[in-house]
Amino acid sequence: MKLSNKNKGIVLIVISAFCFALMNMFVRLSGDLPTPEKGFFRNFIAFVFALVIMLKNKQSFHFEKRNLPLLIGRSLAGTLGILGNFYAVDHLALGDASILNKMSPFFAVAFSLIFLKERLRLPQVLILLGAFFGAMFVVKPSFANADLLPSLCGFIGGVSAGAAYSMVRALGKRGEKGSFIVLFFSGVSCLSMIPFMFFEFKLPSLFQLIILILAGLSAAGGQFSITAAYSYAPAKEISIYDYSQIIFASALGFFVFSDIPDLFSVIGYVIIVVMAIVMFIYNNKKISE
Repeated sequence: MKLSNKNKGIVLIVISAFCFALMNMFVRLSGDLPTPEKGFFRNFIAFVFALVIMLKNKQSFHFEKRNLPLLIGRSLAGTLGILGNFYAVDHLALGDASILNKMSPFFAVAFSLIFLKERLRLPQVLILLGAFFGAMFVVKPSFANADLLPSLCGFIGGVSAGAAYSMVRALGKRGEKGSFIVLFFSGVSCLSMIPFMFFEFKLPSLFQLIILILAGLSAAGGQFSITAAYSYAPAKEISIYDYSQIIFASALGFFVFSDIPDLFSVIGYVIIVVMAIVMFIYNNKKISE
């Protein structure tokens, strides 16, 4: 049976979600290594992949000077997003860490006001507030909550990733190639993590090194899959399937780490996913008008 382009996009975005869930699992399996060290390995592998692709396709490393602030901003926001996500992955249930990271699409809409001059409509503001309300069920902001710091880090990671995605979109509209954006981000991210690694570096064991490589490969698989998915079908048709990562992450967390989300987290999952569905329907309706 021959798949339509839309179905190919759906399959690829689900594969991407599974790869990113695997990445989070491997990051946690790598143990007590410092978060910047884990981030360095993840981005170094992405850098090598992007470099190989650019050399193979004989792509230019030139970029427009006017895009440099956006390239640097995307790199710093993306780095903060990865560090926040990885710290949350190390200290929370995988499902909780993943759902907080999935706040990024909502905040990408908010940051588009800054970087793309796109006006926010009232329904988008209400959806964003609804998603924020759902996230608070996962974060559970209380000084009595022992997981408050990693929850806040995960939330900030999702916000930062949203800012990074909006800048990637702005760079794409200015003509920058995706592979160069990935290369620049990965390179700057690796360099920015080196000073932190000097202060706290632990030599990984052979097992940890293998796990970190697997985390990097999973991240690369997720990145290439999601890029291919959006080449087959527009985001308005398939983006909602990216939330399958929550199912994969919760299942991996349960079977590998015996994670069981509490009732408040489950309520938060439901609210955020419902807001994602509402945003998906709203975007499709707006485009069809």
